Amino acid sequence: MDRVSIVHDNFLARVSALNLPEVTPHGLDATSSRQLFEQQCLTRALDIVSREMQKAGNGFYTIGSSGHEGMATVAHALRVDDIAFLHYRDGAFQVARAAMRGQDMCRDMLLSYACAADDPVSGGRHKVLGSRDLFIPPQTSTIASHLPKAVGAAFGIGLARKARPEAAILPRDGIAVASFGDASLNHSTAQGAINAAGWTSVQGGALPLLLICEDNGIGISTKTPENWVAASLVHRPGLTYFAGDACDMWDAFRAAREAADFVRTHRKPAVLHLRTVRLYGHAGADVATSYLSRAEVEADEANDPLLRSAAGLIAQGMTARDILAIYTGALERTREEATQIAGAPSLQGAAAVMDAIVPPKRVSSVPNGPSAQARANAFGGDLAQMHTPQPMSKLINWALCDLMLTYPETVVMGEDVGRKGGVYGVTQKLLSRFGPSRVVDTLLDEQAILGLAIGMAHNGFIPMPEIQFLAYLHNAEDQLRGEAATLPFFSNGQWSNPMVLRIAGLGYQKGFGGHFHNDNALAVLRDIPGLILACPSDGAEAVQMLRECHRLAREENRLCVFVEPIALYPMRDVQPGDGAWMRTYPDLSQKIAVGEVGVTGNGPLAIVTFGNGRYLAAQADILNARIVDLRWLAPLPLDSLMEAVQGCSHILVVDETRRSGGVAEGVMAALFEAGHRNIARYTAEDSFIATGRAYADTLPSAQGIRTAAQNLIGAA
Repeated sequence: MDRVSIVHDNFLARVSALNLPEVTPHGLDATSSRQLFEQQCLTRALDIVSREMQKAGNGFYTIGSSGHEGMATVAHALRVDDIAFLHYRDGAFQVARAAMRGQDMCRDMLLSYACAADDPVSGGRHKVLGSRDLFIPPQTSTIASHLPKAVGAAFGIGLARKARPEAAILPRDGIAVASFGDASLNHSTAQGAINAAGWTSVQGGALPLLLICEDNGIGISTKTPENWVAASLVHRPGLTYFAGDACDMWDAFRAAREAADFVRTHRKPAVLHLRTVRLYGHAGADVATSYLSRAEVEADEANDPLLRSAAGLIAQGMTARDILAIYTGALERTREEATQIAGAPSLQGAAAVMDAIVPPKRVSSVPNGPSAQARANAFGGDLAQMHTPQPMSKLINWALCDLMLTYPETVVMGEDVGRKGGVYGVTQKLLSRFGPSRVVDTLLDEQAILGLAIGMAHNGFIPMPEIQFLAYLHNAEDQLRGEAATLPFFSNGQWSNPMVLRIAGLGYQKGFGGHFHNDNALAVLRDIPGLILACPSDGAEAVQMLRECHRLAREENRLCVFVEPIALYPMRDVQPGDGAWMRTYPDLSQKIAVGEVGVTGNGPLAIVTFGNGRYLAAQADILNARIVDLRWLAPLPLDSLMEAVQGCSHILVVDETRRSGGVAEGVMAALFEAGHRNIARYTAEDSFIATGRAYADTLPSAQGIRTAAQNLIGAA
């Protein structure tokens, strides 16, 4: 027999025979205990039926919550408006929280198993736990990648007590909750988030965060060492440790209530270590006895939480008959519901699947903008310099200041952005102007920085995190790909993660840093659906594009990445001493719309480029050249590009990213598909960037552009 049937039959037989473990119920009255048991039974029934649906070809997900039913009591110990980022075995938590709202999750969960278009969570895109009404952002993580944003959400709750954003949804006295498995505890993402939580707490900041480790002792087939979880968590600085047995609903409730009360009262993070068991193996296709002894499997089955709940309920006055009626009734009802939705339509066509990649716009007020006096107070002597040409770094700094003056929900965060003012001085004076609540110096952990931004966005803030160098993003890129960008997709547009991520990047720093501080790889960003990737080439352009990115985040819930070419931060001259690359500060009303390219000149040779490439093309000073600045690298501004190159006889694409996987690949393909044939590309080599005098040897140059243009025209 399969383990599902064995566990099922064992429950029926042991309850009938009153062959149950000893349990002393406490802390929950008989009515609450019964209700929680009903929710546990519904969770178990959903697991059983999910496997039946898969066998019948009507279901597509069988990772269940059996053995973790104690999470129903954790939900009962919390408030419905405590935002919860859930482990994928927390079906019982969602069932219980829904019941607190008077909702029944049976049909909705079955629709998600069936990937039906009517699934109210994801619209049929994936099986996820989640609900806007229940304050559960959809979560698919198996490796604790949701923990950094839980830290961010908790930080945002604390920050909103000082200045509440107009789009805030979390209560002032709420807490953030994140649950994860014992195997995920070992992942660097979990360790980083736990460390960030403790670090923030030790610094004295408010962080109402409850981390819950559900310890079933195994990760798929790899056992967790005995006492590993407790030893890993009990002495973490800045975190208070609580523990309980989730197989015993009364002990789980005690521990969860103690931990939640501590976090809510002290506004400090805590970790709750709950012992659970895993029944049925990892998922439907997994056979636990292929890597565990039968005795080990049976020991977990003997510790079935439903048996422990039944024992406690009998001690509170229920009969075995009543208990069996609840259990079998939940199973019968769930099977009946599954029969009714067996033919539920699924998503049809690529357009329907992709419809939720871009989230809906949100209602935002239209601010009047900062007063002249407020700007004078903030900028001081800088105000008098705004009508004189300045390098890019100075103009971006002013743009950030104006955005923060205009939109109080805008927060800058990152390594060294505060007291130091950024590695290149781009965030100078912002800390003194706006204070540490809006200019947040973080610990050195890119995952924590992005998680902070994602979590804060859940409570109406517009985060503007900074990653010091493009190469450092690779430590944390899954926070963009796997968390921020996918949230609208998996929630059918109900949740989103708006932000403007600023990254200093690309090459051409003279003799500094090598490939860690000069990285010309943008492919990982261009490959994320829904992400907007911007790259300016001069200071005025940077200001106007940054304003547009902020508007996109605030008004359209978009995820924007703003790559600032490091080498152009201080650039003043095109030719020595001419000051031709400096710009004056654009008027506050000026923006460059997403998808709008820049065009200089009107000759028959088009040089299509961006960032440092535009600067080099200006240095090349080719007669009869039309320089087309892409500006927006994802999605590529194809309509504007085709209009810009109309009438050109030759098109040269100059791309400072690598030949393989670089921006030019997409541009060249689009030009070819549009019928252009006299086209060529000049790119960086497939190489990392060297330190020293060879810093630019693998990158395009002004002379190289001249040569490539001559070869293209000569070959025609």
